[in-house]
Amino acid sequence: MRHSSKVKKFNRSRSARIGLMKSLAVSFFDRERIITTEAKAKALRPYVEKLITHARAETVAGTRFIIAKIGDNMGSHKLRKEIGPRFKDQNGGYTRIMKMPKRAKDASPMATIELVK
Repeated sequence: MRHSSKVKKFNRSRSARIGLMKSLAVSFFDRERIITTEAKAKALRPYVEKLITHARAETVAGTRFIIAKIGDNMGSHKLRKEIGPRFKDQNGGYTRIMKMPKRAKDASPMATIELVK
């Protein structure tokens, strides 16, 4: 049974889920908007919002947290230098999920996740 289970497994192993979230987050921070399935967008939202909250603080601990979660690449650099300061005065709700038409191949529900500002 899945009582009190908040982790969406996506029929993947733990390491594959972590890799999926990392790659989705990096592409999200690079483009500031991505189109993915609705379930992946809903799972990505809390992951990304925690990273943005740590980027707002501009501390060494926050930087280390970001690098540990998504690696030291251009996505984390943009997050720390551009996206974090943009949300300095906002206390959450950095992303928006908008539903889109179903995918033609397999009729899976699609969604766009984007930054609010």
